[in-house]
Amino acid sequence: MELPDQSDGHQTRPALLAGCTVVMKPASPTPLSFRIIVDAVRAAGVPAGVVNLVTGPGRMGDLMVHHPKVAKVAFTGSTPIGRHIAAACGELLRPVTLELGGKSSAIVMEDADLDEMSGRLIRSCMRNTGQTCYISTRILAPASRYDEILNMVTETIAAAPQGDPLDPATVFGPSANQSQYESVLEHLESAKQEGARVTTGGEAAQLNGELAEGLFIQPTVLADVTPDMRVAREEIFGPVITILKYNDLNEAIELANNTEFGLGGIVFGSDQDKAQEVAEAMNTGSVGINFFASNHAAPFGGRNDSGLGVEYGPEGLAAYLSYKSIHHQ
Repeated sequence: MELPDQSDGHQTRPALLAGCTVVMKPASPTPLSFRIIVDAVRAAGVPAGVVNLVTGPGRMGDLMVHHPKVAKVAFTGSTPIGRHIAAACGELLRPVTLELGGKSSAIVMEDADLDEMSGRLIRSCMRNTGQTCYISTRILAPASRYDEILNMVTETIAAAPQGDPLDPATVFGPSANQSQYESVLEHLESAKQEGARVTTGGEAAQLNGELAEGLFIQPTVLADVTPDMRVAREEIFGPVITILKYNDLNEAIELANNTEFGLGGIVFGSDQDKAQEVAEAMNTGSVGINFFASNHAAPFGGRNDSGLGVEYGPEGLAAYLSYKSIHHQ
């Protein structure tokens, strides 16, 4: 790296931590989820040993976090495990970035174009069958258009095909594993008991043929949800959208920020300046206006229980650098 001219007699040099050696460990239920990265690294001609893939149970991940030769830890996963890793890294004084859970809100302004919103709803709010950390599964609708928005969301979700995840026409596939499947069903049952109204879905899906034994849950829309309900507060990580009602934008912003998380968010509205104001008032790491998708050129990270630090962009790379200053007489 070319160093800048220093008139005060010192030089500062950034260096990659740990000589650029990377060890990746996927979650134990998905042992080959990083294999595509390893194949891409190999195809790019990166020397053997620079990027490594290790599989195994959670205990192995804990050993990696505590290993004396590890100089930096990055974790993507649940908030409870993230807290455990953060505590370990704090004790070791080891740099760590955490990309954790989310419970993001989509604020629908009174002037929102619902046709446009419908076309972007599933990608922004139900991506990957609701199994994406940053999607906005809490839709905050103005009281003046609540029924209209509820009908649009219900019709859009109900019309999307569910089935074989390897079929390009499929929009909603199965839950990732048995425990997640059971967790989603438990959340749906709690919603019904607490007074939420199901407008589509709400049950385990009964598919035929080879998919009959799959872990499928009907894509679900829950109306009349209040902020105190479990489904309004907890990350469900399944095909479930909740719709809450607000009376004015101040209340909408308060509802959006009334969460332990702070990862993503959306503002749907035609007035770009007003949508920008609302987005700036949301206490979250990223906000999209009339859509949401992460951008690898921009920092992506969470606030509160959604994590520490950022990924992507030069800001994300900075977490893997340490600095040395050399001073001259």
